[in-house]
Amino acid sequence: MERQIDFETPYEDRIHAGRVLADRLGPYRGKNVLVLGIPRGGVAVAAEVARRLDADLDVIVARKLGAPDQPELAIGAVTANGGEFINEKILDAVGASGKYLERVREKQIAEARRREALFRGDRSSEPIEGRVVILVDDGLATGATMRAAVASVRKHRPARLVAAVPVGSREACDALRAEADEVVCPSIPEYFGAVGYFYRNFEPTEDAEVVKILSGFRRSRPAVPAAGESRPAASRSWTT
Repeated sequence: MERQIDFETPYEDRIHAGRVLADRLGPYRGKNVLVLGIPRGGVAVAAEVARRLDADLDVIVARKLGAPDQPELAIGAVTANGGEFINEKILDAVGASGKYLERVREKQIAEARRREALFRGDRSSEPIEGRVVILVDDGLATGATMRAAVASVRKHRPARLVAAVPVGSREACDALRAEADEVVCPSIPEYFGAVGYFYRNFEPTEDAEVVKILSGFRRSRPAVPAAGESRPAASRSWTT
């Protein structure tokens, strides 16, 4: 039995967080699921979820759009295919011009594309249309990158889109519920602070580790059907 998660008893590490998250996502096991990890830290969590759900694993890169002279303050986020979320309230507060926004958007889309190519290597992206897609990150603070990822995946017409994180702020989770079909977050603390507060081990994840996780991932069943067999269709029956 998993212990209760709160500020005093955080997750041991991202693998432990992935196991707890997978338990909450158990009803999706075997339903033609695709798990998409948001690099870098979200990929280690996503791999554990995919392994336990007998799902495919892939990556979706979402890049933060930093405010002028405050690069750590997110005015939004974008993905490689142009999916984006813009926080209009913060955008107005910092007074970012349209030219600035366009410039930083183009830069981060290009970087997202570069990173997706790096992480996938010579592997093609997994198909999304008609499948259950679970977007996974290691935590949800402002929610900007996750919301951009949701917008990106929607373009590919998934049958169901689930946003899943081990821990998140109440504000970010509530906002995300209007955009994803389901939000799964085992721990929504009263006082959030930062994602790293809820992990005992929250060492930075390097690019090389993301590449290693993705290239070394194996499902418990063959990823490619045998000759004459077809891949099971996406199930349209959900348990929530």
